[in-house]
Amino acid sequence: MALRYAGEIRLIGGQWKRSKLAVADRPGLRPTPDRVRETLFNWLGQSLEGWRCLDAFAGTGALGLEAASRGAQPVDLIEQDPMLVRALRSSVEKLKGEALVRVLQGDGLQALSRAAAAPVHLVFLDPPYSSGLLARAWPLVARAVVPGGWVYTEGSATSAEPAVAPAEGIELYRSLRAGQVLAQLWRRLPAAG
Repeated sequence: MALRYAGEIRLIGGQWKRSKLAVADRPGLRPTPDRVRETLFNWLGQSLEGWRCLDAFAGTGALGLEAASRGAQPVDLIEQDPMLVRALRSSVEKLKGEALVRVLQGDGLQALSRAAAAPVHLVFLDPPYSSGLLARAWPLVARAVVPGGWVYTEGSATSAEPAVAPAEGIELYRSLRAGQVLAQLWRRLPAAG
């Protein structure tokens, strides 16, 4: 089946700044807004050189590609939907980012579990709203992130779905409400000692 596109996203920083990428036409797919991504990367700092990242529910890939644009590598984009996987691979190819970004078709929860063997510096958790995946992924993040690492969560600001709460060893660093989006940046506490 041919890919249909419903718009585009624009990367806002790093080596691919101003690059425009097509967004596949899929129900419920909603790229993280520019304003939210800009705020997130202001919180994290503009350079992510040497950071390993996992975008567990990649969708459009906006978050993971933004991280790769700012020097993170490798960035793993995990997506279950085969059409979105094709669109992600097309975006990475357009950016000539194959050396930085790996697009993997699969389950984001399983990817988080596997990350415990080689924790990353930054995890993006932006699953479809009202899917329950954010709550299911939350218990897995502490082992998937290095001490002192980061977890970004995104959910609906108006949802009845319970927001994640601080977990043992993870504290809320910053939070932003922008329209329908509740964006939160969490930090895994550094190891004691």
